[in-house]
Amino acid sequence: MSTLLSLVHSVQAAAFDVPLLAVLRALLLTSFIGALVLLFKPLLSGIGRALLLMVKPHLSREELRARGQMRDAQLFARMINGADASHAAELRAMSARA
Repeated sequence: MSTLLSLVHSVQAAAFDVPLLAVLRALLLTSFIGALVLLFKPLLSGIGRALLLMVKPHLSREELRARGQMRDAQLFARMINGADASHAAELRAMSARA
């Protein structure tokens, strides 16, 4: 118990050893930086989105359409391979229409 009390006492002494001016300065600096972030949030989010587009650009409509058609073709191929003969012919007819 006395060890715990001495530890608490040393922590309190260290906490009150900090000058009040340094604490106020840190608090003021933190609030100033927070205000700047709030003020320039739209600009910062736009810069972030532009950087994201540089790394991972959007696909064009043609590329998206081609990707969808490839996905559908693979789905039909999996369905045909897993189906029996009567269902396979029907699935082939469906894929020809799509």
